[in-house]
Amino acid sequence: MKSLIAFVVLIPGLLLANDLKIPSEIKKVTVYLSGAEITRTATCLLKEGSNEVVFTGLSHKIDESSIQVSGLNAVSILSIAYDINYLEKSESDPLLKQWEDQFIQLEHEIALLKNQIHGLEEEEKVITTNRMVSTDNQALSLEKVKEISQYYRERITAIKNEIFETNLKINELRLQTKALQKQLAETNNAPEKEQGEITITFDAPIATSLSVTLKYLVNDAGWVPNYNIKSTKLNAPLKLAYKANVYQNTGKDWDNVNVILSTGNPEYNISKPKLEAHYLNFTSAYTKRYRPSQKKKGYAFNPSVKKVAGTVTDASGQPLPGVSVIIKGTNKGTQTDFDGNYELEVPFGQELSFSYLGMHSQEVPLYSSIINLNMEESVESLEEVVVIGYGASGAVSGRAPGIRVRGTNSISSNEPLYIIDGVPIDGFTEGDLDANEIQSIDILKGADASALYGSRGVSGVVVITTKKSSTSEGATKTEFAIKKSYSIPSDNDITAIEINTFKLPATYEYFATPIINENVFLTASFSNWEQHQLLPGEANIYFEGTYAGKTVLDPYTTKKEMVLSLGIDPNITVTREQERNFKSKSFTGSNRILDRTYNLEVKNNKGIAIDLKLVDRIPKSQQKEIKVTDVVTNTADYDVKKGLLTWKMELQPQETKTESFSFQVKYPRGRYISL
Repeated sequence: MKSLIAFVVLIPGLLLANDLKIPSEIKKVTVYLSGAEITRTATCLLKEGSNEVVFTGLSHKIDESSIQVSGLNAVSILSIAYDINYLEKSESDPLLKQWEDQFIQLEHEIALLKNQIHGLEEEEKVITTNRMVSTDNQALSLEKVKEISQYYRERITAIKNEIFETNLKINELRLQTKALQKQLAETNNAPEKEQGEITITFDAPIATSLSVTLKYLVNDAGWVPNYNIKSTKLNAPLKLAYKANVYQNTGKDWDNVNVILSTGNPEYNISKPKLEAHYLNFTSAYTKRYRPSQKKKGYAFNPSVKKVAGTVTDASGQPLPGVSVIIKGTNKGTQTDFDGNYELEVPFGQELSFSYLGMHSQEVPLYSSIINLNMEESVESLEEVVVIGYGASGAVSGRAPGIRVRGTNSISSNEPLYIIDGVPIDGFTEGDLDANEIQSIDILKGADASALYGSRGVSGVVVITTKKSSTSEGATKTEFAIKKSYSIPSDNDITAIEINTFKLPATYEYFATPIINENVFLTASFSNWEQHQLLPGEANIYFEGTYAGKTVLDPYTTKKEMVLSLGIDPNITVTREQERNFKSKSFTGSNRILDRTYNLEVKNNKGIAIDLKLVDRIPKSQQKEIKVTDVVTNTADYDVKKGLLTWKMELQPQETKTESFSFQVKYPRGRYISL
């Protein structure tokens, strides 16, 4: 027993297991797309034998089956139980004690100032009482009377001024005490938050100090991918900033913790599917003959989405009017309009349900404020994802191929200015940064450097961007270990965390499809995006210093290239007109015949030459009674399977080019088609 007492004295700050309630500290948080794993550490003293320890101050949203305990050494666990404590006063606001102490201190200062005023007032009374000069007892000279009068005047004035200044201080302190009183009243009157508690019974072979690590999963937490994509000018590489919007409402703040972002998503049921033989038999005509396969998971709920909009199309890309869009589990919803567009306020709910007669219903998590949907079982035929917006970035005139930044012959004989993650660094030399810490190196020189950094950039600027996270790929997930610690309050607000920034070589091209939209769009396409482990998420697009809006990057529907639209260029015009041919026969036998010829005109009103991709289409028939014949594509590349026409043209300044195509449609007289 004496040895145990001595042991306790030698290790201050440790709590005996007999005290039961043990605090713990969050050391690391692994945030999944939905949910999070909390890692806590605690230290306690165990006596020999059985010890019941209660770890308090935990989240009340713990998945009990996920609790793990490590760091046991020779100690074993007899039992683990998780409970929610509704009665214990929670440590809801760590500033409560500080506010109470501050209130007491202010009251003490006010009391001292009041005493000071009281003393001054007493002095004023003494002076006032004895200010009458009596000539009965003694005769005073005129000079003596003047001296006494001056003293009275100066001292009374000083007392009055000091009392006035002291009252001002008291009023200022009273304002502070009133503010503290309101804060304390609000905090004390707030409903107590329930706390989670993990009770573990340890069996210790000897008295020991135990450093325990607790791990468990919590609900109401997650992260949503978000992107900033910037381009400075035509033919410049794209700068893609990969970010995470992290949220949590677990009941406990995460203060200054190490954060790991995981693309995994713990599931209660991860059993693989089993496919059995299918035997044909006669069934009712109304029996459902096909059940679509379960869609790939990966779209994660985004709690910041309060309004969603998008377009619903069919297998051919045509808009679907009248599609029912419902917040799952409610009767709140809307329908798509004639152009397949919809808008819906989503103040609650986590999924949207899309249904349409003849199409397979789909349920999609609210992962973005823009959700476009194709009502087809498979989207494997999609080759591109198109992103709409503009963008901006810093001027970059060259790129250093390696990480060796010492030596400036390529810039000037003087030392360049080094910018590390946006901060100018004086005296930087090679070796100050580990090569593995560097994400990219860019060199600015000439007018670009001077425009951004003034005289400091005369000798050139070396802009170094460091990695914000380290990436590790597992068999079923990718994890981003964020290098900076973060504090994430339990209020469901978004905390933005930068994962990394990448430079992507891009191909720029103007694009027009006048059958749908007569505007001409500037696009930038890039490949090899797979290496960055991108997930579906909203993207903000910037071009030449201008922000236009947002769109969605969806790598699940992209096979080769991602195509970003950087906005509309009004200096390029395109028109599509149907040529009239009144001499062609409208009917032959039992069929009606329609001849169609379309002329496309593109004009470049810009002062520079441009490359433009022009796309149109020839309809495809799905009925044997409808025949599309006499197809004339002229100079276009024709995709026979899809009926798409593509022209790639180069236009000089002020140049106009015209293209055309034609076809004939035959179908039964008295029937109607949508041409």
